[in-house]
Amino acid sequence: MTPTLEVDDYLAAILPERQPALEALREACLKFLPGFSESLRYGVPSYERDDQVEIAFASQEKYISLYVLRTDVTNVHQPRLEGLSLGEGCIRYQHPAEIDMDVVHSILKMNALASGEIC
Repeated sequence: MTPTLEVDDYLAAILPERQPALEALREACLKFLPGFSESLRYGVPSYERDDQVEIAFASQEKYISLYVLRTDVTNVHQPRLEGLSLGEGCIRYQHPAEIDMDVVHSILKMNALASGEIC
């Protein structure tokens, strides 16, 4: 997957204290989502295949969000996400230090192999 300039611009515009965390999320997506394309969809960095966004992330006012739109992937990882704010298809991190990249890598690897329902 080739990084896109749109996502470069998005990352350059976020709060400096969040940039390392979001750059790490991007690097993980580029590494663990082969066959996906990177774009700025819905105003956030998104990773899609077959014209459907499956993974995205965003820097929002009060948290960093990781969107995992395959419910089977989220359900398997739920015990490892305990203590975080979760919504349908969304993991919210109030602080960059809360992001466990081992869990993120596991989510992305499973997502790349998954064919479950997209929420």
